[in-house]
Amino acid sequence: MNLQPLRMSGKEVLPLIEGGKGISVSNGESAGAWAAAGGVGTFSGVNAASFNEAGARIPQTYTGRTRAARHEELVAWAIAGGIAQARIAHEIAGGRGRLHMNVLWEMGGAVRVLEGVLDGAQGLVHGITCGAGMPYRLAEISARHGVYYYPIISSARAFNALWKRAYGKYPEWLGAVVYEDPWRAGGHNGLSNSEDPEKPENPFPRVKALRAAMNGFGLHATPIVMAGGVWWLKEWQDWIGNPELGPLAFQFGTRPLLTQESPIPAAWKKKLLTLQEGAIFLNRFSPTGFYSSAVRNGFMQELMERSARQIPYSAEAAGAHTVPLPVGPRGHGVFVAPADRERAEAWRGLGFTEAMRTPDSTLIFVTPEKKRKILDAQIGCMGCLSACTFSNWACNEAGSTGRKPDPRSFCIQKTLQNIAHGVDVENNLMFSGHNGWRFAQDPFYANGFIPTVRQLVERIQTGE
Repeated sequence: MNLQPLRMSGKEVLPLIEGGKGISVSNGESAGAWAAAGGVGTFSGVNAASFNEAGARIPQTYTGRTRAARHEELVAWAIAGGIAQARIAHEIAGGRGRLHMNVLWEMGGAVRVLEGVLDGAQGLVHGITCGAGMPYRLAEISARHGVYYYPIISSARAFNALWKRAYGKYPEWLGAVVYEDPWRAGGHNGLSNSEDPEKPENPFPRVKALRAAMNGFGLHATPIVMAGGVWWLKEWQDWIGNPELGPLAFQFGTRPLLTQESPIPAAWKKKLLTLQEGAIFLNRFSPTGFYSSAVRNGFMQELMERSARQIPYSAEAAGAHTVPLPVGPRGHGVFVAPADRERAEAWRGLGFTEAMRTPDSTLIFVTPEKKRKILDAQIGCMGCLSACTFSNWACNEAGSTGRKPDPRSFCIQKTLQNIAHGVDVENNLMFSGHNGWRFAQDPFYANGFIPTVRQLVERIQTGE
């Protein structure tokens, strides 16, 4: 492949970027190795792990009696972890490549975490990538700390809004614009309400429109990073050097999962080698409210089944809701349609005896054990998001979204910590890009081969 170096974050590097993946899935070790191979390594600043003097990971425990108190603990853990990962990445990179930190704008305390890590790891981080929301303050914060910023967007329209409101004031610190394909990328995706999750669009005209918008702001030399759905570069040959797209880099989020330096547990790596096409799908279960892309495992199957056991209700008899249905420990009645009463009794006969109310005036039916787990997770909320549909936490004075907690969702902090640190890959959330099934088809991974990061970067440069 005729890959030309690009200047990113103040240095010429390979136009190959490791995608940042949250909660200990891309860390200092993987980012440092990617940078050492000549590209841009990215560690996650989302509740990153920190270590004691003996080098052992410190479990992130929460002792605060209120959500607000636990939120303060979470922010402190996140800052300490981000600084620790920056130092590890810097040492491994040895001055080669560039090092970026990825943060989610919608994570709880995002600004405080970002500021805290940049203060504590001064000079070790060259750029900040940020998505999951509209990070208007990203440019201002980056400029103040002397690092480059890399907004993650999914449309020219989104970048246009960011530029006009904030980024146009700090053009010299805009390192690149990351176009993350909302149908193909892993984790949380930026699908808008006008886009059909079942109908993926060709990324070329969308990226071409982004380049046109950027050129209109005088950003002809600013790279675009194509993220989501990138596997073999030979499949993107028409993009490389294309004057309609301008300078271009490619971001790999899924492929770096399966490397020797990747911190994910062995069971997760083994699972990746067995995925078949269709194993990864877009869903709306995330407590962020965003679409997300995840593997169809036992965790996702339970969420789908939980949501399917759902009926509408009203507090009083009205319209089709004419039949009383006792719910709760005291058997207080709500009213449902006759057919829904039959469905509810059938579910109860199968052991799903507990009815839980949702913010949308529906009931879901779960086992007593599942209800206890849902309530325990909601009560134990530590404010990991700026606003959480599952627990109804919000980073505001009230500490609440003002809506009922939604038992159709889940505690994302808990499940991502579990899977990242080796607790049952089948029954925890496993994010993946939609190309994850290609591990099983790609001859590079034949016989269970797991490359080093350097071997992977060298392989990518061949086009495959």
